[in-house]
Amino acid sequence: MLLGLYELFSIINNSKQINCESVDLFGNTNEACYKRKYKREDMDFVTSYFSRGFNVSLLNGIMRDLFELSFNAFDNILHAWLSELPVERETIAFGKKVIAASITADSSEKKRVAAEKAVSDRLDSDTLAVINTMAKVYRETDRMMGLLRFSPNDNGEFIARCEPDHFVLPALSEYFTSRFGETSWSVIDEKRRLCLRRHNREKVKIFILNSEDVMESAANNDEWEELWKHYHNIINNEDRNNPDLQRQLMPQRYWKYLPEK
Repeated sequence: MLLGLYELFSIINNSKQINCESVDLFGNTNEACYKRKYKREDMDFVTSYFSRGFNVSLLNGIMRDLFELSFNAFDNILHAWLSELPVERETIAFGKKVIAASITADSSEKKRVAAEKAVSDRLDSDTLAVINTMAKVYRETDRMMGLLRFSPNDNGEFIARCEPDHFVLPALSEYFTSRFGETSWSVIDEKRRLCLRRHNREKVKIFILNSEDVMESAANNDEWEELWKHYHNIINNEDRNNPDLQRQLMPQRYWKYLPEK
């Protein structure tokens, strides 16, 4: 998805139709992440959204209206945007249908009920596309929580590298903040050249990498990594080896960053 997040919600809010040709909706999805321009306002918002204590007052206009009408609709649209897949048209149509479903209701409660019904309508092709896309982002986020491998750099900051299919960095912010406590950490998305970082007790931030130094510092092996590989070899039971199940739970495209592999 090449549209900016605020641009996406703006289109949902009006009758303007998206020009498929101008944004190359049907381009190569593997290249989409390189074409997207990551705007500071978008990155700051999604990082805040996935952090503990998200402040609803940060929302305004259609974003606030849709959030209050149906959190699930808002969350689905946000995850569809994080996917970077060419589902702009379906996502916009989904948002418009949720809003339209609530217009005829005569009370706030009935509006929310009507909106939730539209959100879960899997018989609608646009809604189903958004739900399926959202599920892909949730699934990869969950995988990254378990598959990222951190190594300390010379300053004691723990760094992990990855090349996720989707823009999942923001969705990892709260999990690793809780996991590391006051320890500094970074997750580097090498495909998008982005870094999710929490330094000391500061808020988690996403920034664009402009230097190779940060990426190189994450590549250094350490004694804990060697201990982890030794532990993995010791507990491995060849008689219970199941390559198909292993690839299902730990897809081969992630193995590049797994020292035990």
